[in-house]
Amino acid sequence: MTILSAIRSRIMPGIVFRRPAPVRGVRPRLGLLVAAGVAALAIAGCRSASLDVNDLGLAPAPSGFSADSAHAYPVHGIDVSKYQGTIDWDAARRGGTAFAWLKATEGGDILDDRFLENWRNAGAAGVPRGAYHFWYHCRPGVEQAAWFIRNVPRERNALPPVIDIEWTPFSPTCTRRPTTEEIVREVGAMAAVLEKHYGKRPILYIPIDVHRERLVGAFRQHQMWLRAVRDHPKNVYEDRDFHFWQYTESGTVPGIRGEVDRNVFAGTRADWIRWLQTHTSG
Repeated sequence: MTILSAIRSRIMPGIVFRRPAPVRGVRPRLGLLVAAGVAALAIAGCRSASLDVNDLGLAPAPSGFSADSAHAYPVHGIDVSKYQGTIDWDAARRGGTAFAWLKATEGGDILDDRFLENWRNAGAAGVPRGAYHFWYHCRPGVEQAAWFIRNVPRERNALPPVIDIEWTPFSPTCTRRPTTEEIVREVGAMAAVLEKHYGKRPILYIPIDVHRERLVGAFRQHQMWLRAVRDHPKNVYEDRDFHFWQYTESGTVPGIRGEVDRNVFAGTRADWIRWLQTHTSG
């Protein structure tokens, strides 16, 4: 996932952009159910069990923690889009890819060119996979939810959907940075619609800058996917536990040519099996 997703999709689809080196893991980077109750729900106390590095018998996060130490976590996965090209999903699975999130949609009118191919082939290879949506700050949440639902199959064994919430300073159509109240309301509205449709509460992917500037303390009832490529999330996110950690944007995986985002699950293998059992049924 990247803050340049909007540019890639809208103005230069044939060019692969490289991200600037982040500072301490910081990178600008997921009629119907809309009501004030959605916003209230989004800032309420957490209703799902937290998985925290300090609660799992794993090493704590010391100052200066290297992202290389993500390899202490046993369960690794990837997130991909059309920019990874054709993927050999059987090779990726044999190479240790335990899960994958696939870019599906963006805003209310963009569908990743390889989403359906990746969805079909990852599933056939036995890789647990889910879809993610790149949030657009200039469109109501219910409209974005409708676009996602139109394009992403509802399957019991799929991972929960993900909403990727990033700033988009280079977007040709939307560079807004809404208030906390607006983001909580609109993302919460989308999340509520998706949860009702898929039977699974969406996971939220939040980079450090968006979290620090708007979302500290918000969305307590959602599981979090955090990004930190130069430090442990515990050292750079204020008051936030996580279930998934994106620790590099330049990883390598069998079956994929070139670089790919790599992620870990914040738990043991046994924790992962339990998490899958809970979150891939509905």
